[in-house]
Amino acid sequence: MRDSKVDNGLCHVFIRHTSASLLITENADPDVRADLERFMSRLAPDGDPAWIHRMEGPDDMPAHIRSVLTCTELTIPVRGHRLALGTWQGAYLWEHRTRPHRRRIDITIVSA
Repeated sequence: MRDSKVDNGLCHVFIRHTSASLLITENADPDVRADLERFMSRLAPDGDPAWIHRMEGPDDMPAHIRSVLTCTELTIPVRGHRLALGTWQGAYLWEHRTRPHRRRIDITIVSA
């Protein structure tokens, strides 16, 4: 954030994909992210025979559903050259596919 020279403002983050998402969640205990993954896996399981769209494999449609249920963008306040996240918060790119993918995000920082 210091490179932006913005002391106070907003940071907008947007992911350009339909099978990954952005989230702000607990940053101290990695079990939180593991539990979120387990929850989403039950909600939209890979390989469910109900899914018609399987163009890129059995995790394709569940990844799209998970992305729709979460966020593709975040707006975070900037205060004192830093993201104004809570003590236990962290911003994450959440990959919903089982194999690694290259992801692109756009970050826009606006001064207040």
